[in-house]
Amino acid sequence: MKILGISGSPRAGGNTDTLLRALLAGAEAEGAETEAVYLRDYAIHPCTGCERCRKDLTCTRFLDGMHLLYPKIEAADGLILGSPTYNYNVTPEVKAFIDRLYPYYLFSDERPGPYSSYFIGKNRHALVFSVAEQSKDSERGFAIEAMQRPLEALGFTVADTLPAEGYFKKNAVAGDDAVQERAHTAGREFVRGRI
Repeated sequence: MKILGISGSPRAGGNTDTLLRALLAGAEAEGAETEAVYLRDYAIHPCTGCERCRKDLTCTRFLDGMHLLYPKIEAADGLILGSPTYNYNVTPEVKAFIDRLYPYYLFSDERPGPYSSYFIGKNRHALVFSVAEQSKDSERGFAIEAMQRPLEALGFTVADTLPAEGYFKKNAVAGDDAVQERAHTAGREFVRGRI
């Protein structure tokens, strides 16, 4: 089983990266092959809505970092996607990444009309997580939902969500054994649920 972990944090070595490592370590403990990618290392243009991908089935407007990620996404049995909370939402890096998944939708000619997805029926699963500075659920805003709903629309089963609140200082989660264990266990369960 291949699990692709994606960090949407622009800050290297921060809380999102640390939780991603714990999640992937849990997945590896169950025998999964894992890979971590950091969106900050990829130049990803925001979607312009040109809709060439409806016909071309890939983005032909840009040749950028997403073309390095598309094969990894297609080869993965599961995705783990995480973002710090930026003003109640995901980071710009995660938003651009999600928008550039648009080529995976399969549309009818009718506008608006029914649609399907490349991933529907392929038994793909995802886990999404967010890190927020504030300790109240309401302060996290809709970062989890902003990742979960697009993946579900694409045909992924979002098997778990992991919110982590009350962390701001760089790598603060590394000093919290409880949240580290939660992430490790979530990574294990993510793979167990698919075995």
